[in-house]
Amino acid sequence: MLKVLQAFTPTISQAWMLLSVAIALEVAGTTCMKLSHGFTNLVPSVAMFAFYGMAFACNTFATKTLDLSITYAVWSGVGTIATACIGIFYFKEAATTLKLVSISFIVMGVFGLHAASRQQLAAAEAQLVKPAQP
Repeated sequence: MLKVLQAFTPTISQAWMLLSVAIALEVAGTTCMKLSHGFTNLVPSVAMFAFYGMAFACNTFATKTLDLSITYAVWSGVGTIATACIGIFYFKEAATTLKLVSISFIVMGVFGLHAASRQQLAAAEAQLVKPAQP
């Protein structure tokens, strides 16, 4: 089983899906961190470690295909946005103007990095299909 996992290299689409799953699991782990109330609630305390472990595993596979700079920036940026939204909507944290403007900058940065990743992929594909010079 370990050899199969080690040999697995995701396609671009699979890598982005793994990154999405990693982000969801990381956000779930962070939410459990809050719900654990400093490790005083057993279930969210244990779930936090399980979610983080699975998030790191998915992220590790995603980095086999995607650039680390893109993967980590998107992971942390989208995770930050999702966690901030959970804080505001579920935990009733204040949604200040500064918080909302900062979140919008993170969103723009994530879209920019995703576009850069797609541009890099397109350039690499263009190199592969370049006609032979006579």
